[in-house]
Amino acid sequence: SLPAASPAVATPCWRVEQFVVAQECTRCSGFEMKTIPACGPTGFIEKINCASSHRDEYKSCRSAALEAQRFWRFVGSALAVAAAAAALVVLRQRVLDRRALEKVRKQIESI
Repeated sequence: SLPAASPAVATPCWRVEQFVVAQECTRCSGFEMKTIPACGPTGFIEKINCASSHRDEYKSCRSAALEAQRFWRFVGSALAVAAAAAALVVLRQRVLDRRALEKVRKQIESI
């Protein structure tokens, strides 16, 4: 029974043949996550129809909407970190300016 299992691990037809996307990239349902191995890497699949073998297979894909959402979330967090760093720099500069003025005032008073 072991040799019969090896054809199931064969190369997907879309790797070696021309193919047509039969169903656009969609999020996997809970059932599909458990039953379709292609759902694993990204959580999204598209249905592929191979030209020569006429087989329907599933291929893992990336959702453009999800990628855009992740990108803007990253940009927002980077801007927040930059704003916080800028605020800290301004506050630190004010403290150092006050110390320098106090030092100059004490030197003038001691004359």
